[in-house]
Amino acid sequence: MPQPAHLDPSAYSAEGGSCGALLIHGFTGSAAETRPMGEYLAARGVTVRCPLLPGHGTTPLHLTRIHWQAWAEAVESALGELQRRCTAVFVGGLSLGSLLTLWLGAWHPELAGLIVMAPAVKVKDWRIPLTLVLRYVLKYKPKGSIGDSDLGDPEAISRIWCYDETPIWGASEVYLLQRRVLKLLPHVGLPVLIFQGRRDKDLVPQAAQILYDKVASTDKTIVWLEHSGHNVLADGEREALWARSYDWMLARLPAANQDRKREIP
Repeated sequence: MPQPAHLDPSAYSAEGGSCGALLIHGFTGSAAETRPMGEYLAARGVTVRCPLLPGHGTTPLHLTRIHWQAWAEAVESALGELQRRCTAVFVGGLSLGSLLTLWLGAWHPELAGLIVMAPAVKVKDWRIPLTLVLRYVLKYKPKGSIGDSDLGDPEAISRIWCYDETPIWGASEVYLLQRRVLKLLPHVGLPVLIFQGRRDKDLVPQAAQILYDKVASTDKTIVWLEHSGHNVLADGEREALWARSYDWMLARLPAANQDRKREIP
């Protein structure tokens, strides 16, 4: 995957009203993939934070000795800052970001809702557990060529900034986080909106349903993106995802904040 010069991988933030959104990018990716959705929400009055996770947005070397707790601490910090500014906060994340979204949802029942994109609760590659051993002997796994991509929109590749190699150590930390999140799902009772692309080659086709069945939420919805791959934030149906998420958020603002909806045109 390329690192297009026109994309900014750094963190993005925007000030708005009393409704906040924390958007978390995926593994080896960057805030370049969450920024467009963040800008969409910000244009509608939402206060937005799109952090850059530790080890990302620089070089793959920085993911060769990372620990998942560093990612958890980064999103906890971003969430705390949003909660000091906003009365209702939603959290959304893609892939690795989806795991961190669910992690926050398990520990923060005060959140207004979770938007889980490409839920990495079960991946196709059966070798993932082996990364716990392989990370001591291999540093990187090269990614496939652009032709191997599952993206439905051929232009989507120009909207992605990520590493060209997958650090094995970092991948093993994603696996460790996944195991912990799976145990926490029965404790997630928040409203949950789940997006998965039908073309996703990284996740099992049942990933969205597995998440749906395991969370304790009574307010939960699966949205299938028929023409999208794993990176639903860059693929051709991304704008429909943004709009669906925004409408879903508006419908779930706490009753005490109904009078504040007018802050979001």
